[in-house]
Amino acid sequence: MRPAALPYLVLFAGVLVASTAAIATRFAQGAGMPSLTIAAGRLCIAALILTPLAWARVGPELRRLRRRDLLLACASGALLAVHFASWISSLAYTSVASSVALVSTNPLWVGVGSLLLFRERLGWRSIVGIGATLLGTLLIALSDSVASSQPNPTLGNLLALVGAVTVSGYLLIGRDLRRRLSLLAYIYVVYSSAALILLAWALLSGQAVLGFPPYVYLLLLGLALGPQLLGHTAFNYALAALSATFVAVAILGEPIGSALLALAFFGERFAPLQLGGFLLLLVGIYTASTEARRVGAGPHPPTPSP
Repeated sequence: MRPAALPYLVLFAGVLVASTAAIATRFAQGAGMPSLTIAAGRLCIAALILTPLAWARVGPELRRLRRRDLLLACASGALLAVHFASWISSLAYTSVASSVALVSTNPLWVGVGSLLLFRERLGWRSIVGIGATLLGTLLIALSDSVASSQPNPTLGNLLALVGAVTVSGYLLIGRDLRRRLSLLAYIYVVYSSAALILLAWALLSGQAVLGFPPYVYLLLLGLALGPQLLGHTAFNYALAALSATFVAVAILGEPIGSALLALAFFGERFAPLQLGGFLLLLVGIYTASTEARRVGAGPHPPTPSP
């Protein structure tokens, strides 16, 4: 395998694993677990799993963290906490397809942020790819709003959009910090700060944390091990070698996998507009990937993982 291909393969695997998150979340919500508790449980378990590994492997790096980098990582964690709180809540009100598609509109926000903050120039392939993916997500949302059996698709779609904006900030901060921090040190600080924020949020709002069937906690463990530690860590790994815009566009493959799983588990069938939207998502991902391969990894060299 060529080293240049590894970030693309890791990113692809991360998208596949992340596609299962909405399904496991729906099952936990169906058992009565509040959305904030699900978000807090997912991040808390992930942070606990990482703690011994992080301090054993990158303890000296963590102790040497500059104050600015620590604050930036905590800010990234705060954005990640709001992302999960809003997106997981959206799944209680709208369809899996619309929720995951709308939360994946972050290329628009990441592209603007990359242009303003990092002066990353967007070629025509990236612009066309972003446009196609955004149009695809709009078609999926329109299909859901025209004929939906969900409790409150408008509220759910708005919550998903909040999740898109906040995860864009998380990606942009990660693009900056991963130039200086190893992967393990970065995700440990970010996931831990997000976990503490979500846990405090859930407790202060009176959300139940205990008393659910054992299989619900197994779902939380699966969310922590799969979509969180494997999926999101794959995204952060890819950020060291690929542009934030391309990573954000590639993550748009998640709605397709999630929608297929929702069809299998919950009987959420595809409408013609949804199928058209998924096709546009695939076209956008391919178009943006050709731009990323043409320009390379960007001005910042990859940061080796520990």
